[in-house]
Amino acid sequence: MHGSSVLIIEDDPALLRGLKDNFEARDYRVRLARDGREGLATALADPPDLLILDIMLPNLNGYEICRALRARGLEMPIIMLTAKGQEEDIVRGLELGADDYVTKPFSIRELSARAKAFLRRREISSNEFQCGDWKLDFAAHKLLRKGKVVALTAKEFRLLEFFTKRPGCALTRDQILDAVWGNDIMVNDRSVDRCVTTLRAKIEADPHRPCLIQTIRDIGYRFECD
Repeated sequence: MHGSSVLIIEDDPALLRGLKDNFEARDYRVRLARDGREGLATALADPPDLLILDIMLPNLNGYEICRALRARGLEMPIIMLTAKGQEEDIVRGLELGADDYVTKPFSIRELSARAKAFLRRREISSNEFQCGDWKLDFAAHKLLRKGKVVALTAKEFRLLEFFTKRPGCALTRDQILDAVWGNDIMVNDRSVDRCVTTLRAKIEADPHRPCLIQTIRDIGYRFECD
């Protein structure tokens, strides 16, 4: 959070200046790059705590940067900036390794809140995840709510584990299928939706108005726990 390093790769001078001023006002250490090659070289030379990445860049686009960073094992959160807002562009970026996206024009307050959340969530314990009145114990393979065990199917546990290990991330249905169902050829997007529905009934205060597992229209889901 405060004092964390943020690399912003954006070719619009006015937007770049505005983002720099706003993040510095929140005590982040900000570095800038105005084209793809410069941005990738900067990220590789000194990996930031958070990367804010435009998709349409000169010399090297945001997709190629995502792919290159993940191929080298770098795991910093990546928030994409996209002007298009089209499903296929967003899905492509997420599947290449971005964690979330905001569509231009966007609220700087929303972007800074997402950034703060990602940086805070990097400190989550690797053994368990606490959210409100429930706790997921990875080692014991148990969900506890107010101290009592909540019965989960194997798929529900894997789905919740996947969500809790990527809080705040926009996740496509294909990503969820790969992580939870693996190579099972008898499943499809509806399998994900059905499992989400049953899981919501067990963890949401109001499953009909979910706050934790949020639906992203045409994309997939995002898990949020503040």
